[in-house]
Amino acid sequence: FGMMQQVLDWGVPVSPALVRCLSLDEMFEHYRTLAAMRADLAYEIDGVVYKVDRLDWQQRLGFVAKAPRWAIARKFPAERAETKLEAIDVQVGRTGKLTPVGRLAPVLVGGVTVTNVTLHNRDEIARLGVRPGDRVVIQRAGDVIPQVVENLTREADREAYVFPDHCPECGSEAVAEEGEVDVRCTGGLICPAQRTERLQHFVSRAALDIEGLGAKTIADFFARGWLESPADIFRLKDRCDDILALEGWQEKSVDNLLTAIEAKRRPDAARLLFGLGVRHVGAVTARDLMRQFVSLPALRVASEKAQAGDAEALSELLSINGTGPAVVEALGDFFHEEHNRQVWDDILSEVSPPPFVIETRDSAVAGKTVVFTGKLETMSRDEAKAQAERLGAKAAGSVSPKTDLVVAGPGAGSKLKKAVELGIEVIDEAEWARIVAEAG
Repeated sequence: FGMMQQVLDWGVPVSPALVRCLSLDEMFEHYRTLAAMRADLAYEIDGVVYKVDRLDWQQRLGFVAKAPRWAIARKFPAERAETKLEAIDVQVGRTGKLTPVGRLAPVLVGGVTVTNVTLHNRDEIARLGVRPGDRVVIQRAGDVIPQVVENLTREADREAYVFPDHCPECGSEAVAEEGEVDVRCTGGLICPAQRTERLQHFVSRAALDIEGLGAKTIADFFARGWLESPADIFRLKDRCDDILALEGWQEKSVDNLLTAIEAKRRPDAARLLFGLGVRHVGAVTARDLMRQFVSLPALRVASEKAQAGDAEALSELLSINGTGPAVVEALGDFFHEEHNRQVWDDILSEVSPPPFVIETRDSAVAGKTVVFTGKLETMSRDEAKAQAERLGAKAAGSVSPKTDLVVAGPGAGSKLKKAVELGIEVIDEAEWARIVAEAG
């Protein structure tokens, strides 16, 4: 507190809400005061932070990963408002998931006008008992995501909302797998909604990473009939004049786009597999699969054999780290659908991924098993695992006695606790970055 007063004396603005409290009662009273006045502030706040007001005690208390033991945040309750649910729309995502979205009469919540709200899934609609026309109470969860918390119009004589059993985009059957709450379209790549979403996923940073093909461009090209499948991206060179004729496109931008596409003719096999959007096959699982099978055709053969009942192929797939029955079943289902096989063959007629090899280098973690937990601030979890592999380490998803190192970010929970109990070395993200840098 004294340091901040000195900063203020130097002429640097300091929040007038900063106070020194001498008891818990004073802390809680200040919290209540700020909560009452937050709507009148010229800026948004979502809570307060209690700090120990002695630098020597702060040093003694130290940190857990990157979180200080001498400071704790206390959030305000989410602001709520009442409005009318005017309609329920159902959107279809890349994986075919049907997500209900509530359309609201505009209402101000926490300084933001809210017109849409997620209803999550079929079970959540049934739990809330909501129907178009109902009065509902909404809040911005974490002061960010709007959600319905209460239905004020529960009338037993009104018909319940009927969740669609067919895809609103392509008419294919929509079903929920056993044990899941999400309802999904079974149309796969024949579903227009899934195709545009999957094309966006295919060119995303974690997949083929093609510059210049954003969501808006893909939607435009799709509407014009130029993009139906991933392979069509590599045929856009035949549309050069057509693209150049569009508003906003110049010769340089068209050339840049086509150059970026051509640069991906020999893509990383794992990125290509991930980009095709096979359910349950994320970026890390794709790398695990390709490490085992080296080539995409070999993976397809094993998947088709496993689905046909070949015990040896099934055993090989299940032996791969991170690959369980759900992944094996998803691969089998993918190749079982003729339109998916056509997409697969089509893209492999346009690109030639080289045999998959992970180039590793000597490092302090070579040969060790590393687990990442908590929120990583400079990279995604998948990027961190890929780094570990390049350093010759094995990236695991859970902590066990075989784990050698745990990299813990803010919010690390049970994995960090287990690592401490087992006496496993724990470092933060900054120390991990140092290890990566030293390895070159």
